[in-house]
Amino acid sequence: MNILWLQSGGCSGCTLSFMGLEEQDLRSWSQALNLNWLWHPSLTEHSGDETQALVQKILAGEIKLDIFCLEGSVIMGPNGTGRFHMLSGFDIPAKDLILQLSQQADYVLAIGSCAAYGGITAAAPNIVDATGLQYDQNQQGSLLPSHFRSAKKLPVINISGCPVHPAWVADTIGLIVFEQFTEASMDAVGRPKFYAEKLVHHGCTRNEYYEYKASAEKASDIGCMMENMGCVGTIAHADCNERAWNGSGSCTKGGYACIDCTSPDFGRLSSEYQTTPKIGNIPIGLPTDMPKAWFIALSTLSKSATPKRIKENATQDHIVISPEIKQKKL
Repeated sequence: MNILWLQSGGCSGCTLSFMGLEEQDLRSWSQALNLNWLWHPSLTEHSGDETQALVQKILAGEIKLDIFCLEGSVIMGPNGTGRFHMLSGFDIPAKDLILQLSQQADYVLAIGSCAAYGGITAAAPNIVDATGLQYDQNQQGSLLPSHFRSAKKLPVINISGCPVHPAWVADTIGLIVFEQFTEASMDAVGRPKFYAEKLVHHGCTRNEYYEYKASAEKASDIGCMMENMGCVGTIAHADCNERAWNGSGSCTKGGYACIDCTSPDFGRLSSEYQTTPKIGNIPIGLPTDMPKAWFIALSTLSKSATPKRIKENATQDHIVISPEIKQKKL
């Protein structure tokens, strides 16, 4: 398959993450799937006139474009002209080329939350009018209209994340190559279900502290970060604690609260990250699939039953009381 990866309004963080693919190195993975990289800013050598000629052949239908990947948001400003982001050599706004390539491709992939929904690039005051490829935050219909379908009759596949996990990209492309990716493979906001149907909360190393609502109070504490530190892993759609990053880690395992970077709302919330919004002393909005009254009752009961070990350890940067060794009855 011919694949082209274009960067727009972003930081190249998704490329950096993708190049850290671990199951196989990128070259071996590409060869195994018989991928032909027409263009990628870090994986291909040609540039300038050669790249421009290549793109013109794609647009003329002389080279088939199977997969088009966009990294970074679409820059629409000023006033919808896109002239805040002009393409050298083409003398057209980047948004115009992005639109043309999307219309040529069998599959269109938005790589990262900026390309999918606008992300950090579209955060207020958003003076460049940055937006996602087919979504503007939660609203479908952006550069590409809500009814857009690629040549294979699919909407944009939103591989969101800031940055994306490299395996999310690799697995999506793998499913496409083996003709196993359909519209039923996507959730309500266009994310691949294989990772978006999970929650970051699943497999979190701090789950014992969550169960007893034994909470961290400062950044170095090992307790649950939901109550005070702004962690939203209970509602964040991703498999981050089941699928390791960089071989072993995740945000919460490293002591950093989940900030739901795969969400259409990422980058545009009214509350501060790493701070839990509360009414009175009660966290609001967590978790979404539990009635609030039940959560409050469960939290009160859990805290009253918290073992000393968990309560003491929660506000420390290391385990100070080890689990008791119990002899089993044979």
